Amino acid sequence: MKLDKHNEIEVRRAIDPQVATDNTALVSQVIDMANLVAMEFVIALGNVEDADTTAVILVEHGDTTGVEDGAVADDYLLGTEAGQAIAFGDDYETRKIGYKGYKRYVRLTITPADNTGNLPICAMALCFPRVLPAD
Repeated sequence: MKLDKHNEIEVRRAIDPQVATDNTALVSQVIDMANLVAMEFVIALGNVEDADTTAVILVEHGDTTGVEDGAVADDYLLGTEAGQAIAFGDDYETRKIGYKGYKRYVRLTITPADNTGNLPICAMALCFPRVLPAD
């Protein structure tokens, strides 16, 4: 039995590294869940500069790339969106929220509020394939 997980995950781009300077929502790439058993969004923060900045997390899903079904019910999330919210003082922290739903497409949206400073942020999707690659 191997003790490493290197070959058991795929890492996909979700939200490119950037510095949010206003309240514009940051919307991830749509993650195709075909051939995946699970997926986890991982969010990394830099120095949250504005003292009253907050940001909410939203995970949406759907049967098409338009992610038309909207917000994912809490029953299909690992962790809660509210529990992953971002605020001033969360400098250099990370967040994670997993998806265990049944829809094919998933995306993450991070929406800042009261952000007039710099909010460095990025997100990746850790994906767990149904079939592992051969060694």
